[in-house]
Amino acid sequence: MATVSESQYMNTVAELGCYLCQHLGHGATPAQLHHPREGSGMAQRAQNWLVIPTCQHHHLDAQDGLHGLRKAWKLASVGEMDALAWVIERLNP
Repeated sequence: MATVSESQYMNTVAELGCYLCQHLGHGATPAQLHHPREGSGMAQRAQNWLVIPTCQHHHLDAQDGLHGLRKAWKLASVGEMDALAWVIERLNP
C-alpha cells in the first residue's frame, strides 16, 4: 500500500505522460505507472519512488511493451533507466 506522499508523487509522475511516446515525438499521452525491474530480483518490483510513466501500449503490449518483448523500446535504444532519468530531470529542473 502506498503512503500518502508516495501516492502524490506517483500522480505527479503519471501527469508527465508516456516517456516513450514523448521520446518518439508523439507528445504527451495518458500514462500508467511502471515499476522498473532493472536491478531488482525476479519477483520484486521497484519502490513507488522509482516509477516511470508509460502509455498502455508501451507498458503492456505483448510486442512493444515493457511487460512484453520491448520492441519499441529496443528500436528507440532506450530502457527503464533512461525513462527514470527523464522523470528525475523533469521533476527537478
